[in-house]
Amino acid sequence: MNSGRHVQILDTTLRDGEQTQGVSFSPAEKLNIAKALLSQLRVDRIEVASARVSEGEKEAVANIVSWAARHGLAHKVEVLGFVDNGKSVDWIAEAGGRVINLLAKGSEKHCFNQLRKTLEQHLDDLRRDIAYARQRGLAVNLYLEDWSNGYHESPEYVFRLMEGLQGAGVEHFMLPDTLGILTPDQVYAAISDMLRRFPECRFDFHPHNDYGLATANVLEAVRAGVATVHCTVNCLGERAGNASLAEVVVNLKDRMGVDLSIDEAHIVRLSQMVENFSGKRVADNAPIVGADVFTQTAGIHADGDRKGNLYVTRLTPERFARSRHYALGKMSGKASLQKNLEKLDISLSDANLEKVLKRVVELGDSKKSITSEDLPFIIAEVLEGKDYDYVKLTHCSLNSALHLDSVASLRLEIAGEPHNVTGVGNGGFDAFMNAMSKLVKRYDLKLPELTDYEVRIPRGGRADALTECTITWEDEQGRLKTRGVHANQVFASILAALRMINIRMHKQLQAVGQVQEAAGLCRQGLKRGE
Repeated sequence: MNSGRHVQILDTTLRDGEQTQGVSFSPAEKLNIAKALLSQLRVDRIEVASARVSEGEKEAVANIVSWAARHGLAHKVEVLGFVDNGKSVDWIAEAGGRVINLLAKGSEKHCFNQLRKTLEQHLDDLRRDIAYARQRGLAVNLYLEDWSNGYHESPEYVFRLMEGLQGAGVEHFMLPDTLGILTPDQVYAAISDMLRRFPECRFDFHPHNDYGLATANVLEAVRAGVATVHCTVNCLGERAGNASLAEVVVNLKDRMGVDLSIDEAHIVRLSQMVENFSGKRVADNAPIVGADVFTQTAGIHADGDRKGNLYVTRLTPERFARSRHYALGKMSGKASLQKNLEKLDISLSDANLEKVLKRVVELGDSKKSITSEDLPFIIAEVLEGKDYDYVKLTHCSLNSALHLDSVASLRLEIAGEPHNVTGVGNGGFDAFMNAMSKLVKRYDLKLPELTDYEVRIPRGGRADALTECTITWEDEQGRLKTRGVHANQVFASILAALRMINIRMHKQLQAVGQVQEAAGLCRQGLKRGE
């Protein structure tokens, strides 16, 4: 029944979304969000403010309507108003507004307990303000506040309210689930009944997410036949928020096949803009807009995608101007690594692929994730030359304090023999080097001079990025460069130093072996009388 039917999207981020605790948009921020909603995302309508709140709100409405009017969109900008003997109407009209969303009481208890009025008195007030708004050139929509409770607790009140407003000039009757209490089946039953009783009326559905059912309730409202559904960017709104625009859009398209005006390619950009302006961070796993939702972590998933897109659904990242990623870490497999290498246009032999994968998994144990930008560092570290493991660092504690020397406490194995050693220095790395210098002297190994020390992180400026430390060493044996990669800068330098020590120790053992071999040959020659 709904396939191909056009459903309007009203975004109320700038009005109901601003009721989120701690969120207050400036007039300039509101204007930028409004522009993006209407001209880029192409929502059908936006609700941008509540009347009579502040002069800043009035300025914001004036700016938005002025811009919208120049682009033929002023009729899509709506402002919440109150039944206040025309004061809200005047406020909106003076700001240049064209549409008022008048707040009526949609439940008997709200009318009697909050307004202290009878239904007939409330109807008189509503008809007066509706007539005045139309006289001033405003289109009028009507919220039935607390309609969800009103329909279930005092349905005759709701029906008499609707009957009393027939012919008054209301364009959209807005049905809010003000406290987010409805279940999907209740939404369908209630809205179906409203449409059956008032077939000439156009209804909007305004959900809240207190039970986490806002998106599901939107689908049932559309199935029942509403003309418009309300939502906010990033699910902003009072308490648990409203329905998420991103979730609503993709579900209406994919599950129900309805026609929408939305340009999906701008959903994520709007989400990021609202996140920045509101200060409310979007969860990494938020559907559609979260940072991680198009990232495969398990190696088996990457393998399935390589072999036939086995883990791909209609929610492709390309729909939202995004791309798929394959996480690198302790759960990575060859397929995950190969996907990232393809992105960088790097190819490795099977043997080197295994070496790099082993290092990725090791790093994953100490860091939540590794990005493709980290890979060149890891590859360079792993493939720059043969590693030796004469010296193994098993435990390391570094203590640093302001105006005090740093202390390094190390536990190592050298050729399988355990050692404990400490060192003091000007910083953690200096303390480590002093400790190692004392230890390797026992093996007649002198450490070379450090002549250059370079630290880099991948582009992007992430504070948790892998650190690549490249150190240049020099002594009578020549110049040597070693590299270490770690999430911690000091440990990256320690790994580079350990590589240098292992290389020097290997050369020393080779030299000792050559001398011993030569001595053995001499002894054999003497025995033969040569």
